[in-house]
Amino acid sequence: MLRLLTDKRLIALAVVIVLYGFTAFSSREVGHAGVNDRGVAFTRTALPELSGRARHSVRAVHPSLERISAWISSVGAGVALNDLDGDSLPNDVCHVDPRTDQVIVSPVAGTPARYRSFELRPEPLRYDPQTMAPMGCLPADVNEDGLIDVVVYYWGRTPVVFLLRDGGGELSASRYTPLELAPGSDRWYTNAAVTADFDGDGHPDLLFCNYFADGARILDASAGGREQMQDSMSNALNGGRKHLLLWTGATVGTVSFRGVADVFPDEISRGWTLAAAAVDLDGDLLPEIYLANDFGRDRLLHNESRPGNPSFTLLHGVRHLGDPKSKVLGNDSFKGMGVDCGDLNGDGIPDILVSNIAEQFALEESNLAYLSTGTTAGMRRGIAPYRDYSEELGLSRSGWGWDFRLGDFDNDGALEVLQASGFVHGTANRWPELHELAMSNDQVLRNPASWPRFRPGDDLSGHGGLSFYARTASGSYANIAEPLGLDTPQITRGIATADVDGDGRLDFAIANQWAESYSYQNESHSVGEFLGLRLRIATPSSGHSTPAIGAVAFVTLSGGRKLTAQVDGGNGHSGKRSFDLHFGLGHVSHTEPLAVQVRWRDRNGKVRQRDFRITPGWHTVVLA
Repeated sequence: MLRLLTDKRLIALAVVIVLYGFTAFSSREVGHAGVNDRGVAFTRTALPELSGRARHSVRAVHPSLERISAWISSVGAGVALNDLDGDSLPNDVCHVDPRTDQVIVSPVAGTPARYRSFELRPEPLRYDPQTMAPMGCLPADVNEDGLIDVVVYYWGRTPVVFLLRDGGGELSASRYTPLELAPGSDRWYTNAAVTADFDGDGHPDLLFCNYFADGARILDASAGGREQMQDSMSNALNGGRKHLLLWTGATVGTVSFRGVADVFPDEISRGWTLAAAAVDLDGDLLPEIYLANDFGRDRLLHNESRPGNPSFTLLHGVRHLGDPKSKVLGNDSFKGMGVDCGDLNGDGIPDILVSNIAEQFALEESNLAYLSTGTTAGMRRGIAPYRDYSEELGLSRSGWGWDFRLGDFDNDGALEVLQASGFVHGTANRWPELHELAMSNDQVLRNPASWPRFRPGDDLSGHGGLSFYARTASGSYANIAEPLGLDTPQITRGIATADVDGDGRLDFAIANQWAESYSYQNESHSVGEFLGLRLRIATPSSGHSTPAIGAVAFVTLSGGRKLTAQVDGGNGHSGKRSFDLHFGLGHVSHTEPLAVQVRWRDRNGKVRQRDFRITPGWHTVVLA
């Protein structure tokens, strides 16, 4: 009997292996022939800092959280690259320095010094530095006047939009007016924010995803009572709520939004969200929402909204033979920390890359690479048309991951993958204690008194560094951060990408926690040709044009291969790429103009399409 059971298990294992071979990922991309054979190179420069504030390396927290103050203090570094000063280049950086809790705007190093660095301060709006702290900055033209404003989100209060006035002269703090986005004096703990036209009315809405429960006093060291941590390591639903704000109107100096109550049920709204993405997956130009949740299942929401009436349906992937349950979309129990979208398998549909904790010999869960199955018809029936291929692609293991960022840094026509990593840097390894906590009963998790100490000096994956994954000839990815000199130990949260100097090579900037943050200028040689599109939507009533958030571009190469990308409104954790679309065209000379198709929603919410031919290089296209 024992032998019979053993034989059956061996047969079952053989079947799984054979089926696995049939379903293995086959790349359609033309990838790297070897490790760093394109001469990829970057020069690192520290982001500007401002004097006048004392520096700290841990936050003052609620008394009940003091024993885990280093854990609570592990987020708050953010970075965004964009064109804030209107010179048609995304050569301005907004970054949050948690050491001083300053939101700093400055020119990117290596670009002309067009203005002096300055701080965005919310005063005269309510702000108490003892109980509040900025977490990230989201560029967006919220009042549609053609100028890029900055939305800053916080722990301890609701977000603030800094409206930019067209007063002439150099960019400075005096040209920004801080305005409340949400009425009242609620305490939010926001760690993800994105702008997109969620209801299809042609105007920019805002989504804020909170981590700790709304109303908590996480940063109030003088408060009484006891704060709560997550109520589960794998299905926590006592976190902060999601807040969807619909655009209702604007003038040159004002903007108004309407909060939509109960658009997300509690099982979606109360996840501990650290990253979010808004991306159109089914081609109707209504962005779906991906929520990367810590301590529980991620969520993919199908957008079925109408103007003024947002509506979303929860999607789940289909589990196939050989698929681990936690690698099926909507079923994972991992620690979602970052998300980015791009077409990895060349089928014209965005794929979804999710960053998790995948620390070798520690918490070895898995990053996720959800590739489209090529059809979106099942989304109407609640089916997520995606399967995870992170193992086959070589992207499943890294470290304590945060932001993922896709981009073609050498213009060879294949997307590279950047990943931030690291948690708390110290000298005392606390992984054994964390493992004990992870195995404890969910009922005691929410009580911080039951946690081991995570204080300054303790270490959890504190020697991380950037990962830079390049496509190999086999179609999988290899981490070439070490030969590129990008593996310097640093605790990174956010990654922003943009071609800051207009030379056709993608640059990037990173936000580090409790340390200097940096910009990386791309100095790669022997790169391929590129096409860059700055897509803007005309506003006839004002005569302005604004970034076409959510617009989709398809580029057809001479051999028939198609590239696609969407204008990103802030996908990820705390890093925000520019609004520009960048396509690497490969190492082939393109003597004829390229065929380009652009689809977008106009100011009335109507879907539009424009087909044209254009030569390689940077182009600004106003969609009238």
